Amino acid sequence: MAKEYSRSERIGDLIHRELASTIHDKVKDPRLGLVTVMYVVLSRDRSFAKVYFSMLSQTSEPQEAEKVLNNAAGFLRSELAHQLKLKTVPKLQFYFDSQTPRGEKLYRLVEEAVKQDQEKNPGKDHDQI
Repeated sequence: MAKEYSRSERIGDLIHRELASTIHDKVKDPRLGLVTVMYVVLSRDRSFAKVYFSMLSQTSEPQEAEKVLNNAAGFLRSELAHQLKLKTVPKLQFYFDSQTPRGEKLYRLVEEAVKQDQEKNPGKDHDQI
């Protein structure tokens, strides 16, 4: 039997969706740039949420965006309280997810290596990697 989807995971997903749209629609800080909420991790008692985000455009430094989001955490929490039907809304702490840009860089490097290999060996079948 499959493991059930825990209540904390469901609440984390709900917070993830609502935060993504709220940040996009209501946080108008030019230092923020284009921010994407990657995932939310709740504490066991669901009173604290770690929100991991990534930046699609590097218009500002990730540390600056993290600072802006943490300063707006109270506002975002109150917006979540209006949107969600939860007894208590967790306190929010934002962290820059540094793994996403690293993964994109590695993906580009692999694609470049495959392309160079195809140029060196044009007759070989390269789909079997």
